[in-house]
Amino acid sequence: MVIVATVLLSAMWSLAKVLSARYPVEEVSFFRSVLAFIPTGVMVAAKGGGALLHTRRLGGHVWRSVVGVTAMVLGFVSYHLMPLADAVSISFTAPLLVTALSVPLLGEKVGLARWGAVIVGFLGVLLIIQPGGAMVNLGSLAALGGAVSSALVMVTLRQLTRTENPVTIVFYYTVFSSLLTALPLPFVWVTPNGRDWGLLILLGLVGGSSQYFMTRALELARAAVIGPFNYVSLLWAALFGWVIWGDVPAPHVFAGSAIVVASGLFVLYREVRKTPD
Repeated sequence: MVIVATVLLSAMWSLAKVLSARYPVEEVSFFRSVLAFIPTGVMVAAKGGGALLHTRRLGGHVWRSVVGVTAMVLGFVSYHLMPLADAVSISFTAPLLVTALSVPLLGEKVGLARWGAVIVGFLGVLLIIQPGGAMVNLGSLAALGGAVSSALVMVTLRQLTRTENPVTIVFYYTVFSSLLTALPLPFVWVTPNGRDWGLLILLGLVGGSSQYFMTRALELARAAVIGPFNYVSLLWAALFGWVIWGDVPAPHVFAGSAIVVASGLFVLYREVRKTPD
């Protein structure tokens, strides 16, 4: 399930990169959100229907949607401006940021080993973007901003999942993200041509389906088992980038990505062990 989710997620990133070259990112984000109602509806129907829509955490769902839409828009901007694998590599700092943010926001204890992994991971990011080089641009800044927003999403999800069903969370995110991304449409709308209507529809279906398969994976196995497989999407992103745009990551991107992934896996390992260091 998680492997299918990573393939679909990488396909969504690729579609977003293609479409963002011709349409405003806000419009692309809207189609990603609103068409996800189809796979989300399947999830709701399969898991109990209307009973899942009851929530006492509406404010939490709104906040999760705000930071989620921010992460999505900034991610799409970075995919548009950078080679796909480079942008995705930077986005994988999100789990490291969660470790840092869990101290002030969740009151969790983080020992020296995990702080060390966070620092090493960000050294990997510096290797990818090479401060002072050509990669320090709006694209890399958008990717970093998207990673920060994604980390806030993960922290919020930790809080919501204490009382909310995962399918309920997906449903309300789909509702509120559709509303939020619809707000700028009157000011930025560009009417798609026939072929691009199909790509925009596919974007939403693929993105929503990736959420469905990831949710099913988390139902079938512990998050600690699922987590490492998320990094496979970096390989898919590199493959899609090479096949579609002929992008081959530079050696420093490969090296930096390996450092970021290794740091993230180490943090996951320490959290699974539930030790303070």
